[in-house]
Amino acid sequence: MQQVREGGVGKHPGYGATVAALALGQIIAWAALYYGFTSFVLPMQRALGWGQPVLMGAFTLGLATWGLATYAAGAAIDHGHGRAVMTGGAALGGLGMLAWSQVSAPWMLYAACALMGVAMAMTLYEPAFNVLTKRYPLRYQQGITLLTLVAGFASTLSLPAAVALTHWLDWRGALAFSGAVLLLGVAPLHAWALRGPALVAAPHGHDESDDATLHQALREPSFWLLTLCFTLYSFVIAAIWAHAMPLFESKGQDATQAMAVLVWVGPAQVAGRLLYAGAGRGWSMRVLGAVVLAMLPLSLLLLALGRSHAPLMAFALMFGVANGLVTIVRGALVPLYFGRTHVGRIGGAMSGIGLVARAAAPLAASALLVGLSGYVALTLLMAALAAGATLSFWLARPPR
Repeated sequence: MQQVREGGVGKHPGYGATVAALALGQIIAWAALYYGFTSFVLPMQRALGWGQPVLMGAFTLGLATWGLATYAAGAAIDHGHGRAVMTGGAALGGLGMLAWSQVSAPWMLYAACALMGVAMAMTLYEPAFNVLTKRYPLRYQQGITLLTLVAGFASTLSLPAAVALTHWLDWRGALAFSGAVLLLGVAPLHAWALRGPALVAAPHGHDESDDATLHQALREPSFWLLTLCFTLYSFVIAAIWAHAMPLFESKGQDATQAMAVLVWVGPAQVAGRLLYAGAGRGWSMRVLGAVVLAMLPLSLLLLALGRSHAPLMAFALMFGVANGLVTIVRGALVPLYFGRTHVGRIGGAMSGIGLVARAAAPLAASALLVGLSGYVALTLLMAALAAGATLSFWLARPPR
């Protein structure tokens, strides 16, 4: 097979170095662009006097922009521009955070968050998965597993890092510092890691004409069933996270008790990925996906009906394991079902819809609460939607 060259020159760093560099970039990008936002809400409220709806509206806009830009980023990677996408995304994210550090009016914050939404589409998980799939078609599943395993620590590290930076530099200085790390650290790291050919090692005898195009994928029921599955999944996860604290409060749990439970979601996420890396690679992605997706409605039933510490801890552990492994399944399944040639477009179209659903979920859940009897009913509804996601996944058989 003919190798497609990207804009870079020079020998590629090798599989291990590429995966390690992308993993480090993912930790920093996730911590800065996604998880860090909530750490700055209270300092910004105190300094600027803006209400929480204004601030969360900006974050919602960023998530929606992320979803809308995902297809374009994937299409660029399909054309051999993965290096430019991921390097430019980190640089754009850095500029967005620098702009955020200087805001003095809500429209400025909304513009910065829209810019960061585009950066997220160019850097967070999906483009990294696509680049690894293109460059290392024989080993991309191992690369995706290692990437998600390391990047899973971003949620654990982001809060203490943001608190320490804010204490040291105040919130504007902390944002500027984070932006500088993305612009001057992660962007050059991506440029170095993704030098050389876009396709490093092709499987023997592989014919690109056997891979589905986006138009062919759109005619397959499995595409729409998987899209429905991951859209429902994204909606449920985002709705539960957005309402986690008031949900626990409705059970008579104060903030300290709630955090004592929720803090275990991150470690469970990493533990699930470690377990898979050590013992689960013999499982097919279809079986693994069905098992971990089934854990989500079960965990939500525990959350809905449990009031003591034990069932709520069981919820956190199951919820974390499921959330950690679904990321691996989603990243590996698209090339398995539809081939690698157009994985950027197909994966971008599929995940873009889910990301828009994620952006709408917190507000939609608030609207649903108006017509429901409380958080127990809302959580049971989310469990039913999660069960629907599991069924959709199982019905999505590989195209023939």
